[in-house]
Amino acid sequence: MSKETEKQRWQRNFADLLQELRVAQTGVQILFAFLLTLPFSNGFTRTSEFQKDVYIVALLSAAGATAMIISPVAFHRALFRQGRKPELVRFAHRMASGGLALMLVSMVSAVLLITDFVLDRGIAFVLTGITAAWFLTFWVALPFARRNWGDDDIDDDDDEPQALTGD
Repeated sequence: MSKETEKQRWQRNFADLLQELRVAQTGVQILFAFLLTLPFSNGFTRTSEFQKDVYIVALLSAAGATAMIISPVAFHRALFRQGRKPELVRFAHRMASGGLALMLVSMVSAVLLITDFVLDRGIAFVLTGITAAWFLTFWVALPFARRNWGDDDIDDDDDEPQALTGD
């Protein structure tokens, strides 16, 4: 079995990251589209000032997430065939991480907006807190807890953490 070169590793890391971004991009685009249409629905006029403020947070964080998650494509276009794949992978990693953080804010805000609209505010806060904890568990706690598991069994095909964090 041949060992991959550093160039091949950066190329693979970028391809893997693009696959991850495709999944996130679909989710954030659906959420953003929902939020863009919400003010035009009949019931939106019945929202409270608090709900409108939460809506703005959800909308702007979805817009920011969309921009960050799509930005590696524009960056790739600007650097195309310049041999700067390591820089591109590092940038894309940062944008994906920031985009996911903003997506989390947007999703939790959207849950708060909707639950506050249909339920008592206290229940809405509880359900939103549970939702936030759920996302943080699966998007932050488990991945970071898992980072060092099985260091003795490192798979040569999965070395993104070393390649992506090398600033």
